[in-house]
Amino acid sequence: MKSVISALLVLLTLTTFGQVQNHAKWNVDSPKKEVKVGDIVEIKFIAAIDPTWHLYSTEFEVKDGPNPTEFKFKPNDTYQLVGKIKPVGFHNFYEEVWGGNTSVAEGTGSFVQKVKILKANPQIEVAIDYQTCQNDGLCTMGSADFKITDIKVAADAAATIQPTASQPTEQVTATPAKDSNTVAATPAPEATSEATAAPSETTTIPEPAEEESLWSFLLACFLGGLASIFMPCIYPIMPMTVSYFTKQEHGTSKALLYGLSIVSIFTLLGFLVSRIGGAQAANFISTHWAPNAIFFVVFILFGLSFLGLFEIVLPSSFVNNVDKQADKGGLIGIFFMALTLVVVSFSCTAPIAGSLLILASKGNEVMRPVLGMIAFSMPFAVVFTGLAMFPKFLKSLPKSGGWLNEFKVVFGLLEFALALKFLSNIDLAYRWNVLDREIFLAIWIVLFTIIGFYVLGKLRMDKDSPVKGVTIPRLLISSSTFAFVVYMLPGMFGAPLRALSGWLPPEQTQDFFLTNAVGGTSTGSTAKLDRSKPHLPHGLEGYFDYEQALAQAKATGKPVFVDFTGFNCANCRKMEANVWPQPEVLDRLKKEFVIASLYVDDKTELPKEKQFVSTYDKREKTTIGDKNADLQITKFNNNAQPFYCVISPDGELLTKPIGYASTEEFVQFLDSGLSKFKR
Repeated sequence: MKSVISALLVLLTLTTFGQVQNHAKWNVDSPKKEVKVGDIVEIKFIAAIDPTWHLYSTEFEVKDGPNPTEFKFKPNDTYQLVGKIKPVGFHNFYEEVWGGNTSVAEGTGSFVQKVKILKANPQIEVAIDYQTCQNDGLCTMGSADFKITDIKVAADAAATIQPTASQPTEQVTATPAKDSNTVAATPAPEATSEATAAPSETTTIPEPAEEESLWSFLLACFLGGLASIFMPCIYPIMPMTVSYFTKQEHGTSKALLYGLSIVSIFTLLGFLVSRIGGAQAANFISTHWAPNAIFFVVFILFGLSFLGLFEIVLPSSFVNNVDKQADKGGLIGIFFMALTLVVVSFSCTAPIAGSLLILASKGNEVMRPVLGMIAFSMPFAVVFTGLAMFPKFLKSLPKSGGWLNEFKVVFGLLEFALALKFLSNIDLAYRWNVLDREIFLAIWIVLFTIIGFYVLGKLRMDKDSPVKGVTIPRLLISSSTFAFVVYMLPGMFGAPLRALSGWLPPEQTQDFFLTNAVGGTSTGSTAKLDRSKPHLPHGLEGYFDYEQALAQAKATGKPVFVDFTGFNCANCRKMEANVWPQPEVLDRLKKEFVIASLYVDDKTELPKEKQFVSTYDKREKTTIGDKNADLQITKFNNNAQPFYCVISPDGELLTKPIGYASTEEFVQFLDSGLSKFKR
């Protein structure tokens, strides 16, 4: 049992992560004593590496692996490089993810470069690009810049010599960059005496929406776990399980271990999913038709299972073997009792837990599935342990009956509603123009209306018993469901429905508007938008090509508002629905800026002559989305959406970029860029 608890603690420790910044702090050590022209000196670059992180050397065995550290010396006639740069304090390290040996340093790593002094007052400029990775696979890219001017040359030896032809004046250990889990720009260290160019100063902005989204997801997981307890596979066996611990010596402590075992089993499941998917799979899952089509089918199957068409069960031989292990008693027996509960209840928990894991795999956090399964399993641990400690509360629980099957049916209908989101993802990314906003809403309105009437007892399934009267819980649930339906109805005629902006197709896909969402004036039926092209919301005009926006900005003398967005970006839709329509924001966007709305998941093929190989990952970019995503990474050092920048017509960054924000923060961001542009 100690090993189980230790494993759980390790998994919990791995969840303490956030927006990663700089995990290697660089310093330079140059000669302190006077030297003569012609002398060869050593310059040492020292990296202090954060705990649990490692830095890569300049060379190693794996070719198609992480980025080696790269030193770029700016050549001039005051110095000459002698030989290659030498790593110090690095060791071979086999990494399964790369399938071979790399060379890494933990704690501290150094690089020594020999330099020949050619003139008095030598000036040595160097740019360092490096990658640090954590033991769990999370990686960041970083950079540092140094200008070394403190090497003292003796006054009586201030002659000048020419560099030898055999030694180049520039050394660049260039290696193609590889994908990493996180793209983050690292500010120049304190030793840097020169400011870097504007794009290099940008850093990944912490986004309140991501934190809010994570907490919303964890709440959904917790409620999903709580709902699972009331499924027919679990609820009826609760008294039997609890009574087992009440009859045991040290029953309370054993019940506590039972609860922890349940949490550890579900957490292990989340950990396995995080290893299989992880942050690198998020964009692929969000935009490619294949995973979205699979998830759509899976959710439909989950829904049909809950409705009673079939049951999702594990092989009986596996279930029996697990149950036999539970009979052994002791701590091992308690763990296998917990595993038996998970296995036996698989037909009820699999659709809910599986749905949550699918939603977790769409997020950018590598550990989201782990956190989700911890939240999902907590109600099991709390309820079973709590009832074992206070068994008298068992008498107050409602008796098993037909209401348990009703619970399953409601969840089955909810699975159908969730499945529609994945079909919408495909429709938006590939512009099939089938699942318009009003069609999506119509299906949801029908599904939730059915749920409302079903809870009231007006609709019955084959296995359901008749409902003789409407109880208070039924009345509350049905009233809430019908209220949600009434809320969605105006959306059929153009209402923004801001609370659902992250779930629904964007307003631009709406074919009919009864009222104007911003001004509130009657507009009647509008012409159908050309869905073959993206459109800006709220009547805004702009460009969907970066170069075209810059050209228009030069012609009009305005700054450019760059909007890195995505068809399937929930937080982008929330910003467009809640912040952009505000008068103080909309007025500025219309009058003061040229808008460049760049979709990173646009699957439209680029013309052959415009396709290119990225300098970032050396991969060919063939779609508009590829081009925009590469621009965001290479120019602005960021790969999250939404991501907003204000730049000059020449492409100069005017203010610090921003992600998801409040109206006040967004207005300040726009005004800051506009003010600097006017100055």
